[in-house]
Amino acid sequence: MMIKETVKSLSMLVIVLIVVQFSMFSQSKKISDWSEDINEYHKNLEEKHIDLYKNISKEEFEKELSYIKKGLQDKNEIDVIIALMRLTRKVGDGHTSVSLSAIKKHVFPFEIYRVNGEWRVVKAISKYKHLLGKRLIKIQGINVEEVAKRVSEVAQFVENKHSEIVRTGQYMTISELLLNLEVIDSLQTSELIFLNDNNKELKVVINSIESEDYYKSKKEELERREVGVKKPDNAKHDFLWFSSLESLSAVYIKFESYPSFDEMKVFGASVLGHIQKNKIKRLIIDLRNNGGGDFFIGTFLGYYLNLADSIDWKNGVYVLTDRVTFSAATSNASQYRQMLNAKIVGEPTGSNPCGYQDMGQFTLPNSKLVVTYSKRLFRFQESFTEGVQPDKVIRYDWQSYAAGVDNMLEWIFKDIRNKVN
Repeated sequence: MMIKETVKSLSMLVIVLIVVQFSMFSQSKKISDWSEDINEYHKNLEEKHIDLYKNISKEEFEKELSYIKKGLQDKNEIDVIIALMRLTRKVGDGHTSVSLSAIKKHVFPFEIYRVNGEWRVVKAISKYKHLLGKRLIKIQGINVEEVAKRVSEVAQFVENKHSEIVRTGQYMTISELLLNLEVIDSLQTSELIFLNDNNKELKVVINSIESEDYYKSKKEELERREVGVKKPDNAKHDFLWFSSLESLSAVYIKFESYPSFDEMKVFGASVLGHIQKNKIKRLIIDLRNNGGGDFFIGTFLGYYLNLADSIDWKNGVYVLTDRVTFSAATSNASQYRQMLNAKIVGEPTGSNPCGYQDMGQFTLPNSKLVVTYSKRLFRFQESFTEGVQPDKVIRYDWQSYAAGVDNMLEWIFKDIRNKVN
């Protein structure tokens, strides 16, 4: 019996030693892998970014990197990622970011947007469609403005105060981020409080879902409809099409994303042909919700439009922008003001007309984290402004938004009618 007990005790001791050794090896490998990734992050940004130390000194940047590396033994994966996100924000341009696109994460099953200073639910999976239009006021007992403040400090792809609002809303529904920022205490469920338009509180326990499942799910949403504009049945893309507004002698161009050069060539020629055939006098180019692409393709559209002699080039060209007009779309908005004498209508853009653009990216070898960076410096106007500033500032208002009324486009229609009459 004594021999059996001794053998059993030795066996248990061996198992414990193996577990401890394996744990130490795993911890050591985690630290080694992240150290290598952080070195690659630093090396690649220095080599590839056009001006890495424009807004943060090399000394401060390297000091923060060293601090992150020294604390690796006490950090989990999301801790390290958020530490890198916080540092990357200090580079100070919207194209230099730590992307979470390749990271498995959980999200609240809805999306929020700030309208009239309030965070409103504008899209949700069917289970939570009753939240559409409601005002989010608390997450796990914490006031939503405090949550927004914490999230805004690490949200990525931020270039100015306008895009900060957009990105904060997008990142404020990521559970891992909220857990790290000590807003929630569980990845699975969170208690949220909403208000309806009668100021009645609605307390809801939300179940987070994997982001991939959310994006695959069918969703209900509040849509802004272009009243008076009809998308043609033969439109090749949802994001690029044009419609004739005969009563205003105008053409409305929906330009929400960028096609290829060849596709834009066909599209531009088609718009030009329609304008010339019908002697159209006015243009409305809608760049709202355009996340960017290749601004040279947008310039190509400008080339075709400039050939239309029937257009009222003094007073007849309008460009719509909002805070989700990013990157190349911002550049094209500024260009259209110059080359087409366009009047900008709407909100200031989420990117700056003078700043770092043209995004490249690399992947860190162990974590597979994607890091983006700016390759070029563009100047599309003489002086710096936070976003392209509209000639006529019109912001979304909740009453119109909830009713699906496009108050910006309606202003243009009214302006055209006033000039005609």
